[in-house]
Amino acid sequence: MTERQTTTSQWLLLAAALFAAVLVAYSPALSGGFIWDDDGHVTRPDLRTPHGLYRIWYEPGATQQYYPVLHTVFWLEHRLWGDFAPDYHLVNILLHATAALMVCMVLRRLAIPGALLAAAIFALHPVHVESVAWVSEQKNTLSAFFYLAAMLVYLRFDESRRPLLYWCALGLFVLGLESKTVTATLPAALLLIFWWRRGTVCWRRDVLPLTPFFALGFAAGIITAVFERKLIGAEGASFDLSLLDRCLIAGRAVCFYLGKLVLPTNLTFIYPRWRLDPYDWRQYLYIVASLALLVSAWAYRRRSRAPLASLLFFVGTLFPVLGFCNVFPFIYSFVADHFQYLASLGVITAFSATAVTLWQRFARAKSATGIVLCLALLTILGTLTWRQTHMYADEITLYQTTIARNPTCWMAENNLGAYLAEKQGNFAEAIPHYRRALAIKPGYVEAVNNLGVAAAALGRSDEAIQHYRAAIKIRPDYADAHKNLGNALLRAGQLDQAIEQFKLAIDARPHYSEAYNNLGAALAQKGLLAEAVACYQRALEIRPDYAGACSNLADAYAKIGMPREALATARQALEFATQQKNHALADAIRAKIALFESARTKP
Repeated sequence: MTERQTTTSQWLLLAAALFAAVLVAYSPALSGGFIWDDDGHVTRPDLRTPHGLYRIWYEPGATQQYYPVLHTVFWLEHRLWGDFAPDYHLVNILLHATAALMVCMVLRRLAIPGALLAAAIFALHPVHVESVAWVSEQKNTLSAFFYLAAMLVYLRFDESRRPLLYWCALGLFVLGLESKTVTATLPAALLLIFWWRRGTVCWRRDVLPLTPFFALGFAAGIITAVFERKLIGAEGASFDLSLLDRCLIAGRAVCFYLGKLVLPTNLTFIYPRWRLDPYDWRQYLYIVASLALLVSAWAYRRRSRAPLASLLFFVGTLFPVLGFCNVFPFIYSFVADHFQYLASLGVITAFSATAVTLWQRFARAKSATGIVLCLALLTILGTLTWRQTHMYADEITLYQTTIARNPTCWMAENNLGAYLAEKQGNFAEAIPHYRRALAIKPGYVEAVNNLGVAAAALGRSDEAIQHYRAAIKIRPDYADAHKNLGNALLRAGQLDQAIEQFKLAIDARPHYSEAYNNLGAALAQKGLLAEAVACYQRALEIRPDYAGACSNLADAYAKIGMPREALATARQALEFATQQKNHALADAIRAKIALFESARTKP
């Protein structure tokens, strides 16, 4: 099990073997679909045009997070294969395999033993399944590519001091920041590498060139923090944590992530959210254990700086998600597998280097046995990854598995109910899931609103209105509840009250295309056709392929005496409905077109 200088053909063979292993381990993902918030990352209809690409870059808030490089890649992917989920999964798998190969290249440049073993463990470790099998986490694999590429180029710059390499590294770093902000930890990681290699850090040689990296990373971190709080919702009661609470989270999180790397069992999509209790002495044991590791590595540094460097890389890369900064997933859990995608490299590298070094030192004549042991380890990891990947096949599998492994996951209960209701039309079956979510988390506003949707679908209008009003009482600016209440009032013939609710929904969410469409329908019923037309047009500006709004606009044109525009708009609506495979709406629009055409032929 020795590190040898490889020829080009051998290197290509090793790369091919790594890619093949990753493809086999993640093959279940290739038949998977979209889950949870993938619709917030795969390019929305209103962003699929060239102007939409402009908005991705120059309109903060146009996308869920301001990661313009990531969303440009999603934009390009949608142009290539539309909403075909397997191709998105394939891109993510290939990015992960490429990142693993680059890990090997970086470690070989640093002359760290076990480079290939570290790359293979990174490629096949099941803790990374969430990052690779979940389309939304293409932000992880893409940013990792730029992070490792920037590191590789900067290490070459550190040896040669060629300006071109410096600017290339800075450019790759910026691309990484605009894919995911975790890339901001790169300059600190580079300083750590220089300290590990040389035993000291020189201001002029090491720190000064990285100053622009630190400045850009800090700016990106501030922007992301603001977005997390103001646009995504990482504020409120769930984030009212004291400094002591955050320290308790950090200590336990470090132990949790180390534990999952060493023993990757019971991995799940959402882990239980820990109950923080400053009066429980046992919770301080995690802080003590984490500090003990750091102190031990510090004390050992005179013999070897490697353990301390690995541990600092691990903790430092995790720092943005250790509890000291608000990130939206903390609403559900303080930990997530995808948080340690890059950070895991510190532990994996330390393990691989130690294993190879010890084997070379004490079992030099038994290298074949070492290879067998490595292959056995990788086979176990690959098998666990293959099994874990099945969890992400579709939403119902994801939520059912999450609930089985974490029965307190109120989000999974609610989302499973929503899937049964919206995708399968099983509203009665969805209600118990909403109620279980509320039993776990009383006042969970989304579940209250969803109970209203289910009641309305089952013909219980009064009950639905009660649920919507209860949801609005919990969160007065809840746009979905206002829109749903407006729909219920519209069906009850209470036009003025319905119009008021639709306007409140739009105030809460200015780009709410459904609320504009429904407001238009209410205004049309009142005979305010010009205002209705404006609402339908606004809905189509926000969502250009909105078949329902297009159909309603055609009706409004017909009523105000614009038959040519009505027919053209109805044909456009039919095209949208056909593309979206909305057969019921398409049939209704065909009947409408026939009516418009017959009206035109009458003398």
